[in-house]
Amino acid sequence: MPPRSPDLPSVALPADKELVLKVVPMPADVNANGDIFGGWVMAQVDLAGSVLPQRISHTRMVTVAVNEFIFKQPVRVGDILSFYAGVQHVGRTSVAVDVEVFAERFSDQGKYVKVTEARLTYVAIDTTGKPQSLPDTEQTRAWREKIAAQAPRA
Repeated sequence: MPPRSPDLPSVALPADKELVLKVVPMPADVNANGDIFGGWVMAQVDLAGSVLPQRISHTRMVTVAVNEFIFKQPVRVGDILSFYAGVQHVGRTSVAVDVEVFAERFSDQGKYVKVTEARLTYVAIDTTGKPQSLPDTEQTRAWREKIAAQAPRA
């Protein structure tokens, strides 16, 4: 197994996103290089990304796009991974979510390294699998207002 690169300085956790998942990868999740398999990380990001859209849809939400996925640092067995999600867009039927993943190295807890970031799009569907409108809820309106307030003014 190749030697590990030195750990990076600790970064602050995002204040503008919500902690939606914490998980510890195990030895069964490693790739041939001894790091955690990227596909396993992608599956966890998809689960984490679906939490906020599901909160407003109250129906089936499906992943329709992985718009961006960046692996910044390797994930190790025993890392404590924290998944932070934030809604970036709310459309008529879809929700775009940014997910950031931070690792606490098991032997150095309390210090965080950003290991992955991604943007995914989810769509609400009905029982026949066709897109359906998101309900007009207080949460949906709050997200739309927050996104509109953050948009650059022309």
